[in-house]
Amino acid sequence: MYKLIIRPILFLFDPEKVHYFTFSLIRFLCKIPLIAPLFRKVYQINDKKLERNLFGLTFKNPVGLAAGFDKNAVLYNELANFGFGFIEIGTVTPKGQVGNPKKRLFRLKDDKGIINRMGFNNDGVEEAIKNLKKNKHKVIIGGNIGKNTTTSAEDYTKDYLEVFAELHPFVDYFVLNVSCPNVGSHAKLNDKDYLVELITECQKKNNQFTIKKPILLKIAPGLNNVQLDEIIELVAETNIDGVIASNTSTKRDNLKASKERLNEIGNGGVSGQPIKNQSTAVIKYLAVNSNKSFPIIGVGGIHSAEDALEKLNAGADLVQVYTGFIYEGPSLIKKINKAILNN
Repeated sequence: MYKLIIRPILFLFDPEKVHYFTFSLIRFLCKIPLIAPLFRKVYQINDKKLERNLFGLTFKNPVGLAAGFDKNAVLYNELANFGFGFIEIGTVTPKGQVGNPKKRLFRLKDDKGIINRMGFNNDGVEEAIKNLKKNKHKVIIGGNIGKNTTTSAEDYTKDYLEVFAELHPFVDYFVLNVSCPNVGSHAKLNDKDYLVELITECQKKNNQFTIKKPILLKIAPGLNNVQLDEIIELVAETNIDGVIASNTSTKRDNLKASKERLNEIGNGGVSGQPIKNQSTAVIKYLAVNSNKSFPIIGVGGIHSAEDALEKLNAGADLVQVYTGFIYEGPSLIKKINKAILNN
């Protein structure tokens, strides 16, 4: 029904406007008696065999929703009804910011992809906390954090630490987003020496809390082998809890979309099917060359159960969907979990 009726209607309209319309619709529907239980009955699979234990957390299944969908933590309770094992909110910055000028979100229908240059648009950490105080604890919540666009280079770490400290009581794990291509002046965030400093400072802050929260690093899909070796060294040096591979890509290789269309869209990060193989290759390289010494969350181009199994077989411990959720609908989560049980 989703792909035959709902998606064709939604895809007639501007992607960003549809995103917020869909949010309002899901919230409205879940307030109607019996609708939320119906969603759970249709979409959820509750089986102990799906449970995964990683960095001290027990995930009821290995399929999560990637950051960027519920930036301000307004819909995670309702989204949990669709069977996710975990939901990552954000990217959250210290202060709210509008992000890049619109139009900034584009569908590549023939490629089953999306190009976005949102620019960390969010309402800031205080608003996220207000929403997280309504947590009904249906699902594990990750906090994806970043810096404000206008923050000067010498204050990057200060931004991360501010959000980290404020969000700490309200999320189950953290993700340091240092690889988004849609924010200005992020070259420093890809420098290994700086990443050691950032991770170390976040770990120091973490140690000030009675209950420590896992910290993960989200990396770009376009890293070469030398850079991936540096990531492996970085994990060993800092003992960070894990890696998310990968973020959106700036590459435009082998797209069905015309050059004219791509020029019309302009810059931005590609997600969805076009980056599937790129993301899987990064996962496999990290897993093989580190002797699987740290957990990996695989994300990028998962539009089917087979895509998810490919990521898991490459070395991912958990997977996340985003663009696939938009193109394939909520049944995708159940299909993946079924395939994992049958694999």
